[in-house]
Amino acid sequence: MPRTVRRRYLALAIDTQEVLSSKDLMDAVWDAVSKLYGEYGASKAGLALISYDVDKKLAIIRTVHSALEMVRAALASITSIRNKPAAIHVITVSGTIKTLSRKIRL
Repeated sequence: MPRTVRRRYLALAIDTQEVLSSKDLMDAVWDAVSKLYGEYGASKAGLALISYDVDKKLAIIRTVHSALEMVRAALASITSIRNKPAAIHVITVSGTIKTLSRKIRL
C-alpha cells in the first residue's frame, strides 16, 4: 500500500507596492520553480495556494515534503511579479495549517 503524501505549509510575506491577485502570485511561484527545476521538477513540487490575504500581503501555500527546499529556493529567486519589483519571504513552515495559523496568528 502506498504511503500517504507528507505535506508542508509555508506562510509567505509578499513584499511589493503592487496589488496582486492570487493568480498573479501563483503564476510567479510556478514560473520561478519551472525556471530553476524545469517542468519535471515543478510537477514534483505539488504546489497549491491555500489562502491569500490581499490586505496583509500574506499567503499560505502547500507543497510536498520532499520538494520543500526546492520551493524555498525558487521563492528566494523571485525579484519581480508582473514586471514590478517584488520579493517573497518565507515566514515559517509547518506540517499542518492549524499549527501554521497559530505561529503567524492569522
